[in-house]
Amino acid sequence: MNDLRLAFRQLLKNPGFTAVAVVTLALGIGANTAIFSVVNAILLRPLPYKNSDRLVWIWENNLPKNIPINPASPGNLNDWRNQSHVFESLSAWEGESFNLTDHCEPERVLGAKVFADFFKVLGH
Repeated sequence: MNDLRLAFRQLLKNPGFTAVAVVTLALGIGANTAIFSVVNAILLRPLPYKNSDRLVWIWENNLPKNIPINPASPGNLNDWRNQSHVFESLSAWEGESFNLTDHCEPERVLGAKVFADFFKVLGH
């Protein structure tokens, strides 16, 4: 208990040091909370799909162009779908942006182009 009293007395004698220490602790705790929230949402919490532990992401390596993760071409995906016996089913998606308009100013929205069986693969 005496150590705590001494620590508080020292902090009250040096308000500049106390302010820097409190701000540093607040930034550290805030950064850790933010990073944990992102990791929890992306890595730790399961995906909201049926049998999400069985979903995998496959890609191609384009070594001549030095692209380590390259989306599979539709032709290759179709070949994998027809010749592979490892996967229950295969589908694909590609992120896109689109112009959406009503009778107002057009707005750019993010979306995706998907294969016809995409939602069946996700269990919907």
